[in-house]
Amino acid sequence: ETMQLDYDPARMTYAALLKVFWAAHDPAVKCSSKQYMPVIFYHDPAQKAQAEQTMAAEAKRLGKQIYTLILPASAFHLAEDYHQKYYLTLDSLLLSEMKAHYPKVKDLIRSTAAARLNGYVSGYGTQTTLEGEIQSLGLSAAGRARLRSLVKTK
Repeated sequence: ETMQLDYDPARMTYAALLKVFWAAHDPAVKCSSKQYMPVIFYHDPAQKAQAEQTMAAEAKRLGKQIYTLILPASAFHLAEDYHQKYYLTLDSLLLSEMKAHYPKVKDLIRSTAAARLNGYVSGYGTQTTLEGEIQSLGLSAAGRARLRSLVKTK
């Protein structure tokens, strides 16, 4: 299970993304399944070098062997529709509002707003971050209230 992350390097650096990656898992745990094995896929030599440098720093910091792989990126295939925006699909109000904006499944899958909502619904994000972007998410007053209540309880 892999995700492809599109980002704006003017707003977020590759180094910052790598920092999040290393903090999000224990790279010293050897996975027995390829399905859940931690991997960084790089797109160019500069990304490869940064990934290798941060992996070496992480190994030094932990004092352990790192099992994360660093591999060249290849063709990326989206998961089946029923896997997309999973946490958002569990909230009927927010999902219905997104479907009103994105009636085609492929458009909902590609929606940044839907991705942001999925993150908030699954427990990521802060009230401060939410307030900074809530008006840009295309939600009704009821949708904004629902989202605020979810973020407040997490």
